[in-house]
Amino acid sequence: MKVGAPGLAGFARSGNSAVDAINLMGKKLIPIVALVFVLSCSPRDFITRRLATDLIASSNAFRTPQQFVLQMGVLSNKDYSAPEYLVMQHHGWISASGTPCRPGLSPPPCWDVLLTPSGVDTIRSILPAGQADKSPLEFVVANRELIAVTGIKKDGNQADVDFVWKWVPLNEVGAALYSGDLRYTSTVGFRQYDDGWRILQRVSHPEQSIDEALKNAEPLP
Repeated sequence: MKVGAPGLAGFARSGNSAVDAINLMGKKLIPIVALVFVLSCSPRDFITRRLATDLIASSNAFRTPQQFVLQMGVLSNKDYSAPEYLVMQHHGWISASGTPCRPGLSPPPCWDVLLTPSGVDTIRSILPAGQADKSPLEFVVANRELIAVTGIKKDGNQADVDFVWKWVPLNEVGAALYSGDLRYTSTVGFRQYDDGWRILQRVSHPEQSIDEALKNAEPLP
């Protein structure tokens, strides 16, 4: 029996089946390739607001509580006129009387600074154990709270991240020195390394490290 060559219709049916099979395989492979790509990527590979928020909020500089150092005894007029001491005077926690300046202490006049009875009650209640009789007096007054990352400006493997934060006072002195209602804006530098994006911990101009970003914060109107 002689077998004839397949007609055009047969070739068409055969060709369509092959194309359909290839298309089906392609549709199955695309999700697999995409999944492999996603699994091979680290969360740090992309500078997102969520990543920036996590890295800023978890950085040592941001999490370190704000300490206040209250120097007692003889101070120069410059030190006694500092904003923090003016606040302490306003609340009646310290008092001072004029006194001669020690050698090397300038400019005059100088002041002998003491805690008032109100200051003793207020400050000793928040001093760490065993610190009440030491000088200077050092105690924690506030923590920082991250409000939001407000913008990211990326340029290659570098990025500037804008964020807003505020102080959270921990005691009466902290509330007097650091308003919990005031918001600050800062800009910190990020750098992309082989293991992903990292926040800058040290000075690296032109980008700001996290320490510089917090030091140079600007209050929002």
